[in-house]
Order: sequence, then C-alpha cells, then structure tokens
Amino acid sequence: MPSPPLVGDAHGNYRVHIVGNSGNPFTLGKQLADILGVPFISLDTLFWKPGWVKLTEHTMGAKVRQALANCPNGWVVDGNYSRRIGPIIEDASTDMIWLDPPLALYLPRIVWRTFLRLLKLEPLCSPGCPEMLSKVLFSKESIVWWCITYHRVVRDRENARMAQIGLGIGSNIDGQKMRRIGGWGRELHAWIGDVKRMLRRE
Repeated sequence: MPSPPLVGDAHGNYRVHIVGNSGNPFTLGKQLADILGVPFISLDTLFWKPGWVKLTEHTMGAKVRQALANCPNGWVVDGNYSRRIGPIIEDASTDMIWLDPPLALYLPRIVWRTFLRLLKLEPLCSPGCPEMLSKVLFSKESIVWWCITYHRVVRDRENARMAQIGLGIGSNIDGQKMRRIGGWGRELHAWIGDVKRMLRRE
C-alpha cells in the first residue's frame, strides 16, 4: 500500500520540514502552510537580523524552539540549519519533504528572484536585509554562488538522510517520514494534488 502524501501524527496534525538547496523550499513552504491551515516558519527570516547580521547558534536554537512551541497544532518550516541548531526540527517533524529539482530548473528562478529583490520588487529574504549588487556578484555568500557550489553537497547530505528515514526504505517503519520530490515540476504538482485530496477525505 503506498504511503500517504503526508504522514502526520496520531491526532491529525502535520509538522512539515521542507529541505533542499537555497531558495527551493520557500515557495512550497508558504503554499503548503496555506493548504494545511498552519503557520509558515522561514528559518532565513529567523536567522538574519537587519543588516545581514547572523544570530548566534544558541540564540537561533532558542528562537526555533519558541517558534515551534507557538504552533502546537502543526507548522511548515523551510530551510536547513542543522549545522547550527542540530536536529531540533527534524526530531519534532512528522514529515520531511526534500525538494530536489535539477539545478538547471531552479537556478534561473533564483537569479530572477534575486534580481527582483535588487529592484525592491520582491520581498526581502529577511526584514532589513536588502540585496546588494556587490554581494550578489562577488561574494561567496551570494545565494546564486551558494546554489551552484552546494547543489551536490545538499544532494549527498539528503541522500544520506533518506537512507535513514526515507519512506519505504529499510525496516524502521515508525521512523520513516522523509519523501524526495524531484523532476521538472510534474512530480511536485501531483504531490500537492494528493495532499489536497487527502485533506478533503479527512
């Protein structure tokens, strides 16, 4: 029997963590939160203070725990800060969705959204953190540079996590909650449709 599009908990609540390379999870996160009727939490928004100032690991961990605690009936979180805060979100989630489209699909979208942010036509990554042309073009912290250089790193990391908690992998059924969605968009569109149909049946 195939797995449901979302696992959830015994009370019909969904705590969904969306991971992937930079810029991928954000749009789906907002859409899925609206479908489920739960709050959307962007880790980038929590992490970056005005002027691109980073939170300390301790402060970031505390903010994430508080954000999750404020949403007892479910949430959707986008982003992966496990190197800074450990497995806080993974442990609390009922579902993990790994967005893994081809680089050729999402890189142009990242470039376009970054260009719109430069022109102040797109919401900022975090309040008080405007895009700067010098950072976009020449900084190794540029989201465009990050997407290119970390595409393989992220894929290897999430493949390893899939081997541990991927749905339909291994024998630890209780711990299986991670789903990979790849391709050029058809697979994602079909999955969103499955989520909506599941909710209508509940």
